[in-house]
Amino acid sequence: MDFQVTPLAPGFGAEVSGIDLEAGAGDNMAAALRQAWLEAGGLLVVRGQALSTERHIAFSKTFGPLFGAADEEPLQDTVSIYIHPDHPEIYRVSNQVGADGTPKGRKGAGTYWHSDVSFRERPAGASILSAKEIPPTGGDTIYCDQARAYEALSEAMKELLAPLEAVHDFEVAARTQYAKPIVVETDMDGANQAIHPVVRTHAETGRKSLFVNPGFTSHLVGFHAEESAALLGFLYEHCTQPEFLYRHRWQDHDLVIWDNRSLMHYAVMDYPDDQPRYMERTTIIGERPA
Repeated sequence: MDFQVTPLAPGFGAEVSGIDLEAGAGDNMAAALRQAWLEAGGLLVVRGQALSTERHIAFSKTFGPLFGAADEEPLQDTVSIYIHPDHPEIYRVSNQVGADGTPKGRKGAGTYWHSDVSFRERPAGASILSAKEIPPTGGDTIYCDQARAYEALSEAMKELLAPLEAVHDFEVAARTQYAKPIVVETDMDGANQAIHPVVRTHAETGRKSLFVNPGFTSHLVGFHAEESAALLGFLYEHCTQPEFLYRHRWQDHDLVIWDNRSLMHYAVMDYPDDQPRYMERTTIIGERPA
């Protein structure tokens, strides 16, 4: 295909240039981009994409069905105020409010390590974030490669983790990251809770990775609370070592595609409200982890 792919870090992440997705992405181009994304460990940065919301959604559908689409799964109640009023497939991230005081998006979204929507039976596959307006400095997003983190574990630890399962629950983030009155009590009724393997196998590459995150994982199944916290704490500290991370400094009109099946991410909110930030995200429904 007529685009260039440049690695961002050894074995993790790549930058794509020389492409205009606003003009459309045919089946061949979409397939080539998806392959480049998989080969880059699930992190692809496509520069210079001044996408309309409609084109963003259309491109995202080449990766699979979208959360929020009329015939697919909605997102949880707490985040509903941040959904685009005309495009329910779009989750908005912004530090700005409208003239009527309504937030233009979620301020401080994702300021904790997490994998998008891991609390569903079918968690997010890809997330595709379009940078519409960014501050001159700050607002980076840090990505963690949980496949490489898993591969670096001892064989004894891999054997210990192999049969384990963990509970993922939106309440973990709702209680800590979303302050009332934004928290909706129906988010606490277990509807946004799922049990997944601690180590999952990527459905497309066959690569194994850790699949736990501080944002939504509440505990390991079958362990005492202290045991669970100790083991999860070790895994989180292990995963977030510098050699498993890539820190993305946003540029105007970046389109970043990441794979929630093998990555965690953390949004750094170090920019003031007088420096506007506005982004739109689509989220692809993935398969049940195995």
